[in-house]
Amino acid sequence: MRAPTGILVLVLAIGTPVVSLRVNAAQSSAEIIDGVAARIDTDIITESEVRELGAFQALVDGKSRPRADLLRELENQWIVRGEAETSRYPRPSDADVDNTYAQLLKQFPSADEFAKRSAAAGLTQTSIRHQLEEQLYLSRFIGYRFRSSAQVDDAAVQKFYDEEFVPQLKARNEAVPTLASVQDTIREVLVQRAIDERSTQWLDDTRAHLRIEEIGEMKPAGGGA
Repeated sequence: MRAPTGILVLVLAIGTPVVSLRVNAAQSSAEIIDGVAARIDTDIITESEVRELGAFQALVDGKSRPRADLLRELENQWIVRGEAETSRYPRPSDADVDNTYAQLLKQFPSADEFAKRSAAAGLTQTSIRHQLEEQLYLSRFIGYRFRSSAQVDDAAVQKFYDEEFVPQLKARNEAVPTLASVQDTIREVLVQRAIDERSTQWLDDTRAHLRIEEIGEMKPAGGGA
C-alpha cells in the first residue's frame, strides 16, 4: 500500500524537540521547528518564545539579555498570567495596544528606522503587538493586585524628597522644586516601588511551590563550533 503524503506536527512531552515530520512514498524525514526551553508543572515554554522575547527586548533596550534572564521573565509571566486569567482580569483593548505601539514607535528616529530594526531582529508587527499586549496585561494586573497594599504616607514622601530627590538634582546643578509641587509624583514613584517589592516577593514565594525545569538550549545540527 502506498504511504500517504502529509505533515504531522508533534509536540513531544518526554523530549525537548518539537518536530515537523514529513512522510511520503519515497522517504521520511524529521525537521526540528521549535524546542522546549523550560517546563512549568504540566506546561512548557518554547525556544521560540525565548527568542521572540529576547528580540523584542533588544529592539526596545538596544541590547540583548542572557538566556537565563529571559527564561526567568517568561516563567514569571506564566505565573502572573495564570493568576490574571483565574481572576478573569480583562485583557487590553485593541485601542490600548495601538496607543502603546504608537508610543514605542516614537522612541525611534523614524518609522523606516523602526521597521528596519524590527526586521533585523526578526520581529513582525504581529509579534511586536503581541509582546506589547502581554506587557500591558501583566503589568496592569500586577498593579491591580498590589496597589491597594502599597500605601505611602507623608513621612515617606518627605524622606524621599530630602534623601533622594533633592540630592540628585543638586548633584546635577538643577533647580530644586518645592515638595508641594512634586509630592504627587514622588508618591506614585514610591507606590510603584512598593508594588515592585510586593510582586517580586509574591513571585519568589510562588516559584518555590512550582516544579520548574529549565532545559539547555538546543544547537542546530551540523552547526559550526
